[in-house]
Amino acid sequence: MRRIRILAACIAMSLALNACAQSKTPAQPVASAEPARAMPSHAGTLQVRPIASGLDHPWAVAVLPTGGFLVTERPGRLRRIGSDGKVSAPIIGVPTVFAQGQGGLLDVVLDPDFVNNKRIWLSFAEPGEDDTAGTAVATATLGDAALTDVQVIYRQLPKVEGGNHFGSRIAFDGIGGKSGGHVFISQGERNERAMAQDLDVLQGKLVRLNLDGTQPSDNPFASGVGVRKAIWSYGHRNMQGMAVDPRTGTLWQSEHGPRGGDELNLPQAGKNYGWPVITHGINYSGLKIPEAEGKAKAGMEPPHHFWEKSPALSGMAFYTGQPGSAWNNSLLLGALADRNLIRLTLDGDRITGEERLLGDLGKRIRDVRVGSDGKVYVLTDEDDGQLLELVPPAAAR
Repeated sequence: MRRIRILAACIAMSLALNACAQSKTPAQPVASAEPARAMPSHAGTLQVRPIASGLDHPWAVAVLPTGGFLVTERPGRLRRIGSDGKVSAPIIGVPTVFAQGQGGLLDVVLDPDFVNNKRIWLSFAEPGEDDTAGTAVATATLGDAALTDVQVIYRQLPKVEGGNHFGSRIAFDGIGGKSGGHVFISQGERNERAMAQDLDVLQGKLVRLNLDGTQPSDNPFASGVGVRKAIWSYGHRNMQGMAVDPRTGTLWQSEHGPRGGDELNLPQAGKNYGWPVITHGINYSGLKIPEAEGKAKAGMEPPHHFWEKSPALSGMAFYTGQPGSAWNNSLLLGALADRNLIRLTLDGDRITGEERLLGDLGKRIRDVRVGSDGKVYVLTDEDDGQLLELVPPAAAR
């Protein structure tokens, strides 16, 4: 009888704790009242100013040319944030998202001709039948409080079950801000490792489309049989960072390894980047990846750069064209697990150094973007996420 009473008490306590967790009110997004603070950088003192806080797992930020920002929240909300930190109500018209696990509303970028057409691009996890989901990309016209002319121009097929490894980032080709007429969409293999090597499915693939969503005739598999013609490269695990070097037009992407083996790649047409056959990582259990044959194999591309210990790479941005800044010619990457911002110094495509920034904040860095004025904008992926403004140190005279 005493055991029954103890069991009943435990059940009651568990239910009460669960109810408290479910009734927890999320933080409301507001302009931040926190003052700017100085933080160290190898190149000099960095100024960090919170712009807005209370964001619900923000995933991506786009800098608007007239001032202010667009920010996605993973549960499925898109918001405007003013330069003063004022946060709008959710913008109406966002596609329905699969907000489970790592899924939800993901990237937001401005169209290359945004100044004239007000077109934006969104990547998201799209729900399917029988609790399946897949990465998708939509375009829309941005209004003051709503999206119009929303069109899904890409769907990852087939949709599969599970809430992991959706990617996803969007980047446009071109040099120096001039569009080359194509869009790249990064994705994950949806935690189905073998799919990354299967050219008849879109999981684990980097795809390249025309800006109207059609498939370019010069894609590497455009004339193939039994392959997806949108594929640019394959053998990828979970690509959550991607950017085009404005100096050269070279596409860079980052992807999560398993336990170890995060990668930077410069993906080229038709190339196989090896996952899960080659990897510098192991399973989270500590065991070998079952399909892995080693760290290199003929016919598969080694990473341009890798980390044996995974920082959990996310958003990526080049910092170039700022000769007055000590950070000029750098690549910035968000690190989720290591809770910092990585700055890689570059000599052309060669990585010459690495430093870790913002570690004192203890926040998961989800995205990073660079404004035309040389300021850097960072999102922290938390229940109470923030949009931060960074002013890099000036170059030595």
